[in-house]
Amino acid sequence: MDCGSGLLLLITRAMRRLEPGQLLGVRSAEVSVVADLPAWADLVGHDVVTEFAESAEGPWWFAVSKSRASAGPDTVFSRGERTPVGRRLWVYTNFNCNLACVYCCAESSPKAVARRFDPAVATAVFAEFLPQGGREVFFTGGEPFMHPELGALVAAGAGLDRTVLTNGMIFARGSRRDTLENLDRDVVLQISLDSATPELHDRQRGAGSWSRAMDGIALARSLGFRVRVAATLYDEDPQGVDALHRRLDDVGIAPVDRVIRPVAQEGFATEGVHVSLESLEPEPTLTADGAWWHPVAVTNPHLRIADAPLPLSEVFGVVRDTLAVQDAAARSGREVFRCA
Repeated sequence: MDCGSGLLLLITRAMRRLEPGQLLGVRSAEVSVVADLPAWADLVGHDVVTEFAESAEGPWWFAVSKSRASAGPDTVFSRGERTPVGRRLWVYTNFNCNLACVYCCAESSPKAVARRFDPAVATAVFAEFLPQGGREVFFTGGEPFMHPELGALVAAGAGLDRTVLTNGMIFARGSRRDTLENLDRDVVLQISLDSATPELHDRQRGAGSWSRAMDGIALARSLGFRVRVAATLYDEDPQGVDALHRRLDDVGIAPVDRVIRPVAQEGFATEGVHVSLESLEPEPTLTADGAWWHPVAVTNPHLRIADAPLPLSEVFGVVRDTLAVQDAAARSGREVFRCA
């Protein structure tokens, strides 16, 4: 790792666990770290007390002493508009899915291990989230309606603005229909629809998925849910996007409830937008087995924040500390966090 990938998150997380004066040891074979680690320590206010190389080509060793005062939220210099950390949270309800979309950032499919989020953990998460100023939560997957306790997960977030992301294909009947009908009507359903006609959508998501998604949109609206529609596109072809907007006009989806987003080169996607700690504004994301910088990066080990979803204060603390360093670097004009 280098500081532009996973190392910054790791050292930030580790420093939070130390008392002032204790030492953090870092060993790296990345030559960029020779310049970047001391620059990071200087920005944050820590001291590099030892540095040596095993050979002229590395690896390099560092010992960093934690200072009594380091960069915190009061030092943040914003590089642009961002959602305040602690206001928004993403929860991966599960990772199995009835589809295997060619660009799925989470590598979800019918064969994926479910890795279901426990409703009891969700209750604890939201009990911590609300008093910290939490306002909105997004439930995603996988396909959330494949979680047998989705209703309990969503109910645990009562008091928050709640959105469930779904492909809209499997909640029309049986126990999943019961789950759908029992959801509070202030829950927003965000349904995936990649094109105005079946060709592109079905090519990306599977034969027959477009018509079933359209049926899902109609059913959700008939039951009184606010429906948001999200399209994921490799290339934002103006004609294709215009046609999609016309289709959404026809089915009554308000312009404010339309999301056009690019493919991220993560998970199953072999092309798309490259994402990194530098290019992604944080959207803290919880899974059954950890916490991540952003929902599109849950298969990227370099963007893992923690090995468990709780405590939430630690997850947000790592994000805030990391942003403080990034913003201090931007303010000083330093190029500290290079990506290989």
